[in-house]
Amino acid sequence: MVDITHKQFTLRKAIALAIVKVSSPETIAAIEEKRVPKGDVFEFSRAAGLFAVKKTSDVVPDCHPLPVEYTGFNFVINEMQIEIRAEVHTVYKTGVEVEAMHGAMIAALTMYDMLKPIDKEIEIRSVKLESKTGGKSNIRVATERPLKVAIVVCSDRAYNGVYDDISGKLLAELIGKHGLTPQEIVIVPDEIEKIQAALRQFKEQEYDLLLFSGGTGASYRDVTPEAIKPLLDLELPGLMEAARQYGQQRTPFAMLSRGIAGFAGNMLVITMPGSPRAVEETTAALFPYVLHLFKVRV
Repeated sequence: MVDITHKQFTLRKAIALAIVKVSSPETIAAIEEKRVPKGDVFEFSRAAGLFAVKKTSDVVPDCHPLPVEYTGFNFVINEMQIEIRAEVHTVYKTGVEVEAMHGAMIAALTMYDMLKPIDKEIEIRSVKLESKTGGKSNIRVATERPLKVAIVVCSDRAYNGVYDDISGKLLAELIGKHGLTPQEIVIVPDEIEKIQAALRQFKEQEYDLLLFSGGTGASYRDVTPEAIKPLLDLELPGLMEAARQYGQQRTPFAMLSRGIAGFAGNMLVITMPGSPRAVEETTAALFPYVLHLFKVRV
């Protein structure tokens, strides 16, 4: 199966449509009047569809087992056609399109089985996805203008050339997937004065977004939060709560991060851990959703 461990839980919905065509008004009348020998066509089809939705991952190899939190069926008679709509909801990391289509298809097949003794010309015309919502692909966050972005890597060893910076370059690559291109990537030592000087510089240059990587842990040299906090005019604790929650689902060490975020003037400042893995997880947790701030704070 496809790896979905990097995805976030979101509300996801899907509606699938199946169409069953009968050959005579008598068949429609038998359905409406509940005279079909095998029983109530709509209720049997609904029950079969409900089972099918819940069993989708058992019969479709690449479908993930997921918590189905709502399933509804709607039947509409339109002349000689019966429209079957299956609607499925979940709060999970992957969508429910296949579950909805499987439910609609099995409901249609059940209807076919119940009606074939009285209508030899019955047929299943089509099964298709009618709509879906939820997930990152459904969230469109576009800013009104290109953003000025800078990355500051806080690391004594990278600053002194002990090793090459990885996290800053990785962060640039990751935010590039969301249409953001850093104008600058700088490396500073883990010193409060140098970190604050970098923030003030980019604020004076009217940058929109400043991302710090490193120095958010609990070692004696991790001072990024202490450097940034006094310079914030508006803290946004929810950003780091979301990042830590996302990380905590993947490693218990995420709770050790002391990252903070907020606005320094009109510049959004976000601090991230320094390890490449933590940079990936924090970016996945915050982007593109955090860009919505540039729509509400104008």
